[in-house]
Amino acid sequence: MMEGSFQFANPAFLWLLVALPVMAILRGRSGRVVALRLPSISDAKGGGGHPKSRAGGLLMALAYLGMALIIVALARPQLGRGNTEVETSGIDIVLAVDVSGSMEAMDFNIDGQPVDRLTVVKKVVEQFVGDRPGDRISMIAFAGRPYLVSPLTLDHEWLKKRLSEVQIGRVEDGTAIGSAIASSVNHLRDSDAKSRIVILLTDGVNNTGAANPVTAAEAAKTLGIKIYTIGAGTMGEAPIPVKDQFGRQRMAMTKVEIDEDSLRKIASTTGGQYFRATDTDSLVKIYNEINQLETTKRTIKKYEDYKELMLFALIPGLFFVMLERILSETRFRHLP
Repeated sequence: MMEGSFQFANPAFLWLLVALPVMAILRGRSGRVVALRLPSISDAKGGGGHPKSRAGGLLMALAYLGMALIIVALARPQLGRGNTEVETSGIDIVLAVDVSGSMEAMDFNIDGQPVDRLTVVKKVVEQFVGDRPGDRISMIAFAGRPYLVSPLTLDHEWLKKRLSEVQIGRVEDGTAIGSAIASSVNHLRDSDAKSRIVILLTDGVNNTGAANPVTAAEAAKTLGIKIYTIGAGTMGEAPIPVKDQFGRQRMAMTKVEIDEDSLRKIASTTGGQYFRATDTDSLVKIYNEINQLETTKRTIKKYEDYKELMLFALIPGLFFVMLERILSETRFRHLP
């Protein structure tokens, strides 16, 4: 695409412009509006210089000009700004993140301050996304069931925004690891990327959902999808915020239960690896290691970049239509 080129995204709408002169001709023959109410000048008498004729002609011109501009706006005029080059690696990644209630456990730290697991995961995942500018990345969150946070995208700023909005409690509690894997695999099924991977992080044991985690991993293997699994949480027990009978928040110790055997099985079945993150530093190192493991030759893709001009036609179009209505109901309603 040449810089400065012009096009319409929806050119079919331009056929509506043909209707305007037809409406004007029919209006001239009948002395009344066809398909659209315009100010009547059927009472006008005298030559073209008569005030009524001039006023009626002005109002009709405003109405048709406004309609023409609105039709042009619907056709979405666009001005070319040249080609945008995007470096891509040919890797599609789904980040599957556990958001069950146990992710509130405060056994990780940031700058020496205890924070919950999900806060740390979001921070580390954001850095991981920033380190993969050439990859299409998707995110799925799961608790009692999985839900899509973001589809596969190269718009990582938008992905980071969606990541920041992820929170605990949006879906019923539980840990549906099998369903999360099945959802991730389904999302990558039609991808034609050179490499397709899932990075699944959980702090628990599969306890709900219709899909068996290992069976879902077998399906991933069949499709050539690799799964990296991460078990997050300290060994033994972890503090978690709870509320007492008076609604006051306090910390209680809860047992850390991670089904490491299943996570290892899932990873090994698909050719991935299992990692255990017991603190913030180890979680950072894990994502960095995966970042190094999953590399491929980068290619350059060119995308045509356009500036939308729709508003430049829509705003004046609406203005002219509104002006015609106002004048026909006020200044030119009773002509001398």
